Amino acid sequence: MQKDIYDKTISFLQGASWAIVLFGALFTFKFSIVFGLSFALFSMLLYIFISLFLILMLDAFSINRERLEEAKEQTKLLKTLVEEQRV
Repeated sequence: MQKDIYDKTISFLQGASWAIVLFGALFTFKFSIVFGLSFALFSMLLYIFISLFLILMLDAFSINRERLEEAKEQTKLLKTLVEEQRV
């Protein structure tokens, strides 16, 4: 099954988001370690939590797209069944 441009874009953004989470967590930790280990860990975990929430939003877009496509297909099938009933 071929993917359209929307699905390709969402897949790319999901992959890029995981890379941003990993590198961002490392950079957040490195730059905040000067304020102490506990603050560095807290800021890194906060960054990871917010980033994972954004990744979940991208996944929700993908799931909603799949639900829309499935609903369109079901609507088409129901219309054909209604037309067959009338004949």
